[in-house]
Amino acid sequence: MAKLFVRFINFNREYMSRVGKQIIKIPAGVTVELKDSTLFVKGPKGNLERLIDPRIKLNITATEITVDVANKDEKIERSLWGTYAAHVKNMVQGATSAYVRKLEINGVGYKAAMVGKDLKLDVGYTHPVVYKMPEIVKASVEKNIVTLESPDKEMLGKVAAEVRAVRKPEPYKGKGIKYLEEVIRRKAGKTAAKAAA
Repeated sequence: MAKLFVRFINFNREYMSRVGKQIIKIPAGVTVELKDSTLFVKGPKGNLERLIDPRIKLNITATEITVDVANKDEKIERSLWGTYAAHVKNMVQGATSAYVRKLEINGVGYKAAMVGKDLKLDVGYTHPVVYKMPEIVKASVEKNIVTLESPDKEMLGKVAAEVRAVRKPEPYKGKGIKYLEEVIRRKAGKTAAKAAA
């Protein structure tokens, strides 16, 4: 009997999504609406929208959102369950308090400046590189730190990666653009290697 009970518990755990089953609270000042398979989230930090897969079931009340799927025994639907729950949670959080990503510019003569809403990067090329900021992402520069802010977590990550890719940090002197929290593994140059020998 005990073995059957354990198997029953394991069976249920297998068909549950730890992320998907979490209740998403809707903070004050945020409105959430599902219309024609598109989820709209509006808040003080911005407005977001996302097309929802028809296999995903959203139950929206005035204070919370629950995410579910019709067939929990289907592997693809269980994957979608957790994925869309994370997307919805990120949208609600982003509309409430925008996400922030910081980049650090290192190198002699390397610098960044704002040109209107766009970011101008002088990072060792013959001409400065101007990165066109999407409307949903705001950028600011203070000394050698570029701060990116957006209610859209995915777009913020994409923009941060593209800005970093303009001049990836090199491992010898650490010149380039890196995430503020990123640690660059340094390599010894040829001169240092000869001296060590």
